[in-house]
Amino acid sequence: MKKLFALAFVALFSLSAMAQQVDLRKKISVSGSAETEVTPDIIYISISLKEYLKDNNSKKKVEITTLESQLFKAVQDAGIAKENLTINNLSGYSVAEKKKNPDFLVSKQYRLKVTDLNKWNELIGSVDPKGIAYTNIDSYDYSKIESLKKELKIKALQAAKAKAAYLVEALGNQLGSIIDIQEVNNESYPQPMYRANVMMMKGESADAMGGAPEIDFKKIKLNYTMNTVFEIK
Repeated sequence: MKKLFALAFVALFSLSAMAQQVDLRKKISVSGSAETEVTPDIIYISISLKEYLKDNNSKKKVEITTLESQLFKAVQDAGIAKENLTINNLSGYSVAEKKKNPDFLVSKQYRLKVTDLNKWNELIGSVDPKGIAYTNIDSYDYSKIESLKKELKIKALQAAKAKAAYLVEALGNQLGSIIDIQEVNNESYPQPMYRANVMMMKGESADAMGGAPEIDFKKIKLNYTMNTVFEIK
């Protein structure tokens, strides 16, 4: 009998606990969104310099140090901070190989951070085009991206609240407090597009292109949606 009573008590207690967990509040679920587009103002560019032989003559080699000096000076003349230019990679560099093979050609890759593409065009035009193996865009960003994200999320949340309020008031009720918020991220970072569909600039064609390709950037699109649940009073 005692065991039966104990089992009944446990069952009753479990049912009571389950009843307490059921949310019986009246609720409304709505979404709000906010979006904007911004033009990238930070661009990371890869530059590859490579030694070459003038007229295919090993005695007339243009050394990598000469090409580097031109690049460093061009960066300085363009008013770009020297720390914005870093070495990305050294390929084919070997002292022993250079001694063995006088025609051995060294190449180096650099990464340059610029905020003005006009300076980039001016800069690359100051470097020997035959010493440029290629250039391409690594990535890009917007300097005030974090504050912009915060602003859009707040606007999306406010839009959701405004929508919930007028829907609830249309039924003669009042909007209560927020119960749940879920963020949906729809950021879009499209790849940069070169005019004339040129994705790489090789030294042989640099003169014909005026020293650097013209670049069109698609804007960075930021879109945030807030899925919310509000209580109905």
